[in-house]
Amino acid sequence: MFIFAALILISLVLYIYYKVAIIRTSEPLIQHLHNSKARILLGSFIFFFGINQYLFYETQLSLFVAIIFILIGIFQMYSGWKRLRHYQNEYSKHDWN
Repeated sequence: MFIFAALILISLVLYIYYKVAIIRTSEPLIQHLHNSKARILLGSFIFFFGINQYLFYETQLSLFVAIIFILIGIFQMYSGWKRLRHYQNEYSKHDWN
C-alpha cells in the first residue's frame, strides 16, 4: 500500500509542476505540451487513488467508487497521451529559428 501512496504523491507533485510550467511559458505549443503531460499525470493520480482506496477499505461500495476512479483515470491518461503525441509531432515540425 505504501507504493500506491508514493505513486499518488509523485503524480500529484509532477502534475502541479507541469501546471506551473504552463504559466511560466509564453509559447502556446509548449504550453499544450505541458498541459498534455499534466493530463497524463492527473489521470495517473486518479487511477492510483482509486486502487489505493479499494485496497484500504475493501468494501463493495469502495469497489464501485474505485472502478469509476480507475475508468476516469484511464480515460484521462489516454486522452493526454493522444494529445502529447500530436503536439510532439507539431513541435518537431515547427521551425524554432
